[in-house]
Amino acid sequence: MKRSQLFLPTLKDIPAEAEVISHQLMLRAGLIRRVAAGIYSYLPLGHRVMHKVSQIIREEMNRAGGQEVLLPALQPAELWQESGRWEIMGKEMMRLKDRHERDFCLGPTHEEVITDLVRREIRSYRQLPLTLYQIQTKVRDEIRPRFGLMRGREFIMKDAYSFDRDDAGADVSYHKMYDAYGAIFSRCGLRYSAVEAESGAIGGSYSQEFMVLADTGEDAIAVCDACRYAANVERAEIGAEPPPPSRGTLKPLERVATPGKTTVEAVATALGVPRQAIVKTLLYEADGQVIAVLVRGDRQVNEAKLAKHLQAGRLRFADRATIERVTGGPEGFSGPIGLSGVPLLADHEVRGMSNIVVGANAPDAHYVNANSARDFSVERYLDVRMVSEDDPCARCGKPFRIVRGIEVGHVFKLGTKYSESMDASYLDADGIAHPIVMGCYGIGVGRTAAAAIEQHHDPDGIVWPLPIAPLQVMVVPVNVADRRSWETAQSIHDALEACGVEVLLDDRDERPGVKFKDADLIGLPLRVTIGKALAEGQVELMTRRARRTTMVRVEEVVPRLRQIVTAGEHAFPELFAS
Repeated sequence: MKRSQLFLPTLKDIPAEAEVISHQLMLRAGLIRRVAAGIYSYLPLGHRVMHKVSQIIREEMNRAGGQEVLLPALQPAELWQESGRWEIMGKEMMRLKDRHERDFCLGPTHEEVITDLVRREIRSYRQLPLTLYQIQTKVRDEIRPRFGLMRGREFIMKDAYSFDRDDAGADVSYHKMYDAYGAIFSRCGLRYSAVEAESGAIGGSYSQEFMVLADTGEDAIAVCDACRYAANVERAEIGAEPPPPSRGTLKPLERVATPGKTTVEAVATALGVPRQAIVKTLLYEADGQVIAVLVRGDRQVNEAKLAKHLQAGRLRFADRATIERVTGGPEGFSGPIGLSGVPLLADHEVRGMSNIVVGANAPDAHYVNANSARDFSVERYLDVRMVSEDDPCARCGKPFRIVRGIEVGHVFKLGTKYSESMDASYLDADGIAHPIVMGCYGIGVGRTAAAAIEQHHDPDGIVWPLPIAPLQVMVVPVNVADRRSWETAQSIHDALEACGVEVLLDDRDERPGVKFKDADLIGLPLRVTIGKALAEGQVELMTRRARRTTMVRVEEVVPRLRQIVTAGEHAFPELFAS
């Protein structure tokens, strides 16, 4: 492929719309172009990367027993109404009507469609297990599309669905997909971690996210280096720290005036105490029941954990009217003392605290030196706070470390959530009907490509891992006007193409600095430069990652490049190791 014939509009400057490095470099390197907020066109090199990632996904999914299908993007509302998600999805779902005023949506995901397909075709236990997958465009009306391919309104996704007779079989399918995901991200050249996660609107009993580790990641991950437990911060389980043997002298309870001080920061400043000495009382409605939750002043309630403890389908903050009715005081002054008629729950951390500051359930007032048992009674101590650095791991008690990550894949144990609501069942050997047990597994193809850039770049541009690079080799003749240099460059280009190596020949009549700058920006893994050394029969071979250069005889460069491309980066640490 010749550079002069390739549609590759590179940019010198960082576009104003691009916030993160992957978005900046994908625009500058001519991989994508914006059509509208969260909607992008893929240009030739960008499309080649997407194809490379998709091909790796296909190979590993097929190896794990998956069968590829293609499901419709346009989906009838009736299927979503059967599962109960037509309303739950809210404004994120792109809805439309056909000419007959029937409701449809552009598929944000395909659980309903695949369940409908399987319930029509699967009758017997002999047809199970079954795993189907597709690579297809999804549409979600994100409230704030941003970061290029990281969070778009239209995106390419691999989604797979497993169907089994029972939970034991579903566990086998789940672990096959889990292993396949590990192979996919390893082959893409990514450093990743699999972490426990919340299932969200997809539902199910258990899920794990595959996170590409990067300082620019949107998601925070709690990692225990001691036992290797990892979870996103919404899911991470914090150990219950035992209370101290003695809480010291309990001081007399005292009510103090705090006019207008409705925040932890304001109260801490007014009373001259640290935020850690304050305990917040937060009121929630859980499936219509009001509950009170206590957490330390510098902590946040983890609502996903709280909902799980309460087995609540719907959890939300109590409104002002409810707070005033339950506590007798205005919002911002709620406290546990004298609170009656509502369950009082507290985070484990509160158990060991003494002489704390709490709201007085009255306007412009707080209590100081409040103590549980003496001044109020906690019904249950639970793990209900958001994890922070150095919190104890629930598995081993060692401190957590918080790192950043980019979610590129998610695997779910769905159980019978969809098969029961949509009547997808099979008959066992005795002719008895059972609901099919399901799992679902998603990978963001564009997110994987963008995450690779977030993890692999330098100040000059992209540093593509060899397996997903749009092309493998860049051939750069320093002076195309020099006949010998040009003929050598063409010969190397043609020979590489003939042996199956993906190569780009920069045949432009440009200054060497322009060519090298573009080559660094585009980030192809290997570069051959034909320059002054050609007088001695040599060319320069350089790896983009380590910028290591080697002088190679002209007649040896094609076999050498073919060997590197075939064996992979790991076989040549002396060339690729940073």
